[in-house]
Amino acid sequence: MPGSEIVVSAVVFRDPEGRVLTVRKTGTTKFMFPGGKLEPGERAIDAAVREVGEELDIQVHAADLRLVGTFASDAANEPGHTVTATVYEHAYVPVADPAAEIAELRWADLSCEAPVDLAPLLALSVFPALRAGS
Repeated sequence: MPGSEIVVSAVVFRDPEGRVLTVRKTGTTKFMFPGGKLEPGERAIDAAVREVGEELDIQVHAADLRLVGTFASDAANEPGHTVTATVYEHAYVPVADPAAEIAELRWADLSCEAPVDLAPLLALSVFPALRAGS
């Protein structure tokens, strides 16, 4: 339904050079952090762990996630919707290949201008927060 809120969790991974991992889902054009929608009754941190496992085929533990914050913006792939994301950061983990619905992985340099194909949530809210050190 138009104008509804989509609630998601996402995880930031920084490589040794300080770049952050972004993913593009199959059938979409915007890059975002690994993550996705919460299942009914699921906590944000548990959704983050589950989604990383599904999308990147790696296991992370809730105890190893650091809360970055909660951010809201227009949804990248659902016109007329807003997205509210609880974003966590995890220590670097090598990621070889995408899994599940992920079509492409890309490491983005936070010190550069945000790519035009970055989801609005990242470009307008999360990247600036990460640059500021939150």
